[in-house]
Amino acid sequence: MTSKFFPSILFFTLLIILSSNDFSQSAKSEFRKLENKAFKQGEKLTFDVKYGFVTAGVATMQIPSIKRISGRNAYHVLFEVSSVPSFDWIYKVRDRYESYLDVEGLFPWRFEQHIREGGYSRDFSAFFDQRRGKAKTSEGEYEIPKYVNDIVSAFYLARTFDYSEMMVGDKIHLQNFYKDKVYDLDVKYHGKERIEVTAGTFDCIIVEPLVQEGGLFKSEGSILVWLTDDDLKIPVKVKTKVIIGSIDAHLTKYEGLAGKLTAKK
Repeated sequence: MTSKFFPSILFFTLLIILSSNDFSQSAKSEFRKLENKAFKQGEKLTFDVKYGFVTAGVATMQIPSIKRISGRNAYHVLFEVSSVPSFDWIYKVRDRYESYLDVEGLFPWRFEQHIREGGYSRDFSAFFDQRRGKAKTSEGEYEIPKYVNDIVSAFYLARTFDYSEMMVGDKIHLQNFYKDKVYDLDVKYHGKERIEVTAGTFDCIIVEPLVQEGGLFKSEGSILVWLTDDDLKIPVKVKTKVIIGSIDAHLTKYEGLAGKLTAKK
């Protein structure tokens, strides 16, 4: 009896272990896993925001922490724009955008938008239930495709793409949820250029996010972004049209990068 009992115990023990491993692998593969050499916790980028030749504001993009959300680790991404005191009397801006970006899959779990521009204000938030395909907002619940982006998470995801084989005019297709709809958000490749800003001289690639709704700036035309032509693809310059003229954001400082900034000359 003893000789039969122990092999049975071993068999069932082995079965439980294998089942547990299968479950663990299944849990791990619940969502995609993307390679990311572009950014990490601790990165902080600072920009001067210029209207013509006047410095109208300061913007920061940073990842101050990693939070636990919906059972997953997520980068807390924070984008803020403020007009400088000398420009406040003309047009005061205090904007804040936040996204919680899945560390492994690079898709959002939560998005917040807090806009204060002149006499206009808007507050919006959405929880992306990526398991059920729902976006839950203060205005309702909406169907979303898996891995849908908000505008901030889409920007960080675009930093991880390989543009080396792309031709001028090629596009990468993304989707962006804002307010109550899912919008197409293509990223168009415009080639390469070496540019000089306060933070230095950089070899860059130029991309154009074809934003339909929910952008980081109110624009009436194109938004062009110069990203360093290396693994980090940090934004060096952003140019966007407004009602009169254009607004440029130039990189002034950077810290906490994920690797070596080889595009700097």
